[in-house]
Amino acid sequence: MDYYENFWNYKYIVEETGWDIGFVSTPLKEYIDQLSNKKLKILIPGGGNSYEAEYLLNKGFKNIFVVDISVIPLKNLAERVPSFPSKKLLHQDFFELNGAFDLILEQTFFCALDPSLRVAYVQKMHQLLKPEGKLVGILFNIPLNDDKPPFGGNKTEYKGLFSEKFKIVKMETAFNSIPSRTGNELFFKLIKK
Repeated sequence: MDYYENFWNYKYIVEETGWDIGFVSTPLKEYIDQLSNKKLKILIPGGGNSYEAEYLLNKGFKNIFVVDISVIPLKNLAERVPSFPSKKLLHQDFFELNGAFDLILEQTFFCALDPSLRVAYVQKMHQLLKPEGKLVGILFNIPLNDDKPPFGGNKTEYKGLFSEKFKIVKMETAFNSIPSRTGNELFFKLIKK
């Protein structure tokens, strides 16, 4: 964990946080807006400053967990939203996390992981979701970098990666991306098989 923790801590310290748009992204905001069950147990992995968690809390969701390998964004969230329960801010490696969640929200975590970890990501997501649990979010649909985050990909690759363990309900170009990401994001909704 030390190498990755130091890597991401450094990114926050020197403010190399290009993924951080400063608010919940429109595709996730509009997905959250249509959720009616406030009792859902929700995980935001690699959550960073987690504007999604703040938005969910403000919408009345109480069972939200944020996990990040860097303590810095977790402290940022705690300072920005003092009412967020500190016991639900998990400073640990996602791959060592245990639990059972109804919904996991993906926002820039997948693209931050080395592509060699993608199969492990799918397996861990499957393990963390309750039966019929959902994995929902955004994936980049462009090549991006080969040697450092963010790592890109494409719809064909993602379908092959997820289809064994998940029913792909939706995986389409997001129609409501922020302007700088228009046409480059896939909104996806998967259900655990």
